[in-house]
Amino acid sequence: MLSKIRNDKENLVERLGVFMEQKEQIAPVAARILAYIILTGKSGTTFEDLVNDLCASKSTISTHLNHLADLKRILYFTKTGDRKKYYTINEDSIIQNIDTMMESWIQQKELHLEIKAHKEKTNQLSDADGSKFNLDFHDNYIEFLDEVTKSVSTLKSKILEKNTKL
Repeated sequence: MLSKIRNDKENLVERLGVFMEQKEQIAPVAARILAYIILTGKSGTTFEDLVNDLCASKSTISTHLNHLADLKRILYFTKTGDRKKYYTINEDSIIQNIDTMMESWIQQKELHLEIKAHKEKTNQLSDADGSKFNLDFHDNYIEFLDEVTKSVSTLKSKILEKNTKL
């Protein structure tokens, strides 16, 4: 059972790592370190665990840990009587990612509203129905952006509320 969980974690670290590497434009090893830390949870993971489990050199792990710490993506804590650092995800970085996504959606909405307004004006000047712009896509996309922004804003509020209780 434990080996199955360990194997599942390895596979998920790889899949999540590839996703983050592509989406967030970070180095492959950094993405896998981040994925590993996410899947380890609040107990944290040590430098030695990362070297052993990700099969990377100490210098590579160290370089990427320092880079992720500089980006404020990860934090570390120590335990009394233990000289090791335990790395965890910086939950503030989740809020930063949410803010970035929402900002992008708001900009997209503003742009689509302007495009739609331009197309509406153009449609008013055209006599031929066949040459008029169809505005359904813009209406649907603007509605989608409103809904996703509202939903993610609710998620952000829940995360912030939970963090203030801790």
